[in-house]
Amino acid sequence: MEKQFFQAPNTFVGHVELKVQNLELSIKFYTEVLGLQILEQSERKAALTVDGKRPLLTIEQPEPAGPKEANRSGLYHFAILLPSRLELAKILKHFAEQNQKLGASDHLVSEALYLNDPDGNGIEIYTDRDSSTWNWQNNEVVMTVDPLDAEDILAELDGESWEGMPEGTIMGHIHLHVSELQKTEEFYNKGLGFNVVCRFGKQALFMSTGDYHHHIGLNTWAGVGAPASSEQSAGLKVFSLVFPSEEARQEVIEQIQSLEYEVLKEDGSFVTKDPSGNSVKLTI
Repeated sequence: MEKQFFQAPNTFVGHVELKVQNLELSIKFYTEVLGLQILEQSERKAALTVDGKRPLLTIEQPEPAGPKEANRSGLYHFAILLPSRLELAKILKHFAEQNQKLGASDHLVSEALYLNDPDGNGIEIYTDRDSSTWNWQNNEVVMTVDPLDAEDILAELDGESWEGMPEGTIMGHIHLHVSELQKTEEFYNKGLGFNVVCRFGKQALFMSTGDYHHHIGLNTWAGVGAPASSEQSAGLKVFSLVFPSEEARQEVIEQIQSLEYEVLKEDGSFVTKDPSGNSVKLTI
C-alpha cells in the first residue's frame, strides 16, 4: 500500500456508515469474518475499528429496519485496502477455512476479493500492485476484470495465520450505484474535485485525486433512473471524504453550492448529497 494516495494533498474516503437489519448479527460478521474490533457500541449502533483509535466502519440498525432494496442507487461496495499481499493471502485462507462465499478479480492495478455482509452490502478486500506497474493510456489507467491467481497469492504464506485486520488497513475506495452519469460526473469533478481516471463504456466511471486508480467508483448497473433507497432499508447511510485542509474543504463547499447542491451542517459536520441521493460527509 502506497500511503501518498491517502494523505495530503489528496482527498480520499475515510469512513463508511451502513444501515443493517440486525445489529447483533452484523457485529458477529464484521468481527468474526472480517476481523474488525468494536470501538464503541450502543443499542442500535456500533463503530468498528482496526487500530482501536478511529472508526473504519459504522453500522446502525434503523427503527424500523428493512431489507436492502433492489435496483436502487446506493452502495455497490465499500473497499477495504490491506497493507500487503501477504495480508490478502492470510484473509483468503481464513475465508476458505470459513467456507465463505467469495468473488475474486485481478484488476491489473490491484488484486481483490468480494463478499457480502448478512444484508447483502457489498464488500471488497484488496491490495494494490505498486503504482509504477500501472498502465496509463490517454490519461486513463488500464483496469480489467481478470481471474485472480489465488494459488499465487496463497504462496505468499510461510506458516503465517490470520489474526484479524492488520494495523495499516484503511478504507481504499467506495463504489456506488447512481441513477445517471452526466450530472454525477459534474458533481464529483467540479463539485468535490475528483478527476476521471477510467471509463467503462457508458455505464461506469472511476474517479480519484493524485492519480490513484480510484477513490470513487460510479455505475448505472442498478438501472438508469434508479431511485434512492429508503431511509429504513439496509445499505449506505453516508460515507466520509477526508480533505487535506479546512481551506480545501471550504473551497469544495463553495463549488458544490455553485452547482446548486445543498450543504447542510449536521452535528458539527458538513453533509451533502450527490444527484442520486447518496450522502457524503465532508471532513478534514
